[in-house]
Amino acid sequence: MGATLRDLRRRVDLSQRELADRSGVPKSTLARIEAGRGAGPAFRTVERLVRAAGGELAVRLPGVEPRLDEPDAEGQRAARTGAVRARADESGDELRDEAGRRYPAHLDVRRVMTLKDWPGAWWVHSYTLPERLWPLRVPELTYDLDRGRRDERRRRNQTRAQVRFRRAAEGLPATSWRFLAEVPGAGAVGELRAHERSVDLLLGEDWGDRRELVLEGVVVAPGLRTLGIGRQLIGLLARDMAVAGIRTTHAIAEAGGVEFLLACGFELQAGRPSALTLEVRSPRP
Repeated sequence: MGATLRDLRRRVDLSQRELADRSGVPKSTLARIEAGRGAGPAFRTVERLVRAAGGELAVRLPGVEPRLDEPDAEGQRAARTGAVRARADESGDELRDEAGRRYPAHLDVRRVMTLKDWPGAWWVHSYTLPERLWPLRVPELTYDLDRGRRDERRRRNQTRAQVRFRRAAEGLPATSWRFLAEVPGAGAVGELRAHERSVDLLLGEDWGDRRELVLEGVVVAPGLRTLGIGRQLIGLLARDMAVAGIRTTHAIAEAGGVEFLLACGFELQAGRPSALTLEVRSPRP
């Protein structure tokens, strides 16, 4: 019960004091429930806390199977349980400060693995300042006080965990290539488009029906452009190129697009700083 309430508070970004004020349940009672101390809480107390946080309670009799009008109820329950456990593992519920106190669950405490993980490292120019010159001690743990940043981080983590990739062919001619990155319930968050062209027709010579691709663009939703979605779309393109026996993809890019394509394996064409080529010689994993 305590872990469930903490997860519910985290979802709606409420501190213990804020949830106590909304529900009318004393903060000490809420803290005791979440810590698993004392006797089990009264049902009415749990109901007030859950409803105050915008949740709902469901009661099912023992041995009663889910109704047929509940689509994949067991699978949904398993998915929710797994999500709750995953968030509990990442949330820092067992992480404590230097005084041994548990961090508020809604802050999503995380470990500092690199300086970029710590919002307080704004003083490090490009994160390259030598450690001996750091003006502040880097903490072992950190969190975001700003709710907007917490929501954005949760959205990115959820996208990273749920995004799925596929090649779409519906409504497209055979020479069009389209790959999608999708999140269940949210739709597409990334897309790659390309089209084939015939080298024989382009050069007016017989090259054995040789084909190549022209990359039209790679688009990723704002706020999700550093999760590797675009790189994975390029990887899918290269895999299908190898299967289809197509070796070359051409692209024209500007500014940051050039750096992105270079990081994905493209190479600059000689004398054309905005033109890049990807050569695929064998199937990629």
